[in-house]
Amino acid sequence: MDSFLEFLKGPFFRFSFAIMILGLLRIFILTLINGFEAKSKAKDKQLPMNYVKKLTIGYVLPIRAFRTKPVYSFVSIMFHIGLLITPIFLFDHALLFSNSISFSWVGITLSKEWADNLTLLTIFAGTLLLIMRVSDRKSRFISRKQDYLWPLILLIPFITGWIAANLTLEPETYKFYMFIHILAGNIIFILIPFTKIAHCVLLPLSQWITARTWKFVPEAGERVEKILGKEGRKL
Repeated sequence: MDSFLEFLKGPFFRFSFAIMILGLLRIFILTLINGFEAKSKAKDKQLPMNYVKKLTIGYVLPIRAFRTKPVYSFVSIMFHIGLLITPIFLFDHALLFSNSISFSWVGITLSKEWADNLTLLTIFAGTLLLIMRVSDRKSRFISRKQDYLWPLILLIPFITGWIAANLTLEPETYKFYMFIHILAGNIIFILIPFTKIAHCVLLPLSQWITARTWKFVPEAGERVEKILGKEGRKL
């Protein structure tokens, strides 16, 4: 088991982290290219940037969502905060980065008390979000399988990490929980660029791309008229 743990914390961690970074970078670059291609093909090349900025800020800070779904929005924000802050600023994780890729932020990590509290908050919020999604008819209608699977996968490292850090376990049992904890974290790294979680890097571009996409290419209207047999007629 020790050799497996060393492999997961060393070569496999570096591999999965590289897949995540390169995959997200690829998506970001392709999204930019697609946006500029849409601009080059559009007849109207002007964008209401103030409006796009307003939509982007509203998307990042879901103030409108609080008006329609205040409880769901609050729980979702708490889940995302715990999901990001806890693994990034956990001391053991910072040490892992330092040993694996020689880059670390050990000096600004969380205390154990804060890390434990945020871990429990993340587990509670993630579980509650999943229950709310399953119990709401509208949410079930628009949800895909991965919308149910992802919260479960994301919670595995938090649950196993908290158990390993806070419960008195036999050495082999502790190693088993750490094996699941590290393996799940590495798998999450690999899956991020290939799933909807990639929106974490596309978020700043989402509204800009949407505004670009809805710009029609030159003569698009005339082609639609021709296909519909409505040339020269008011639609």
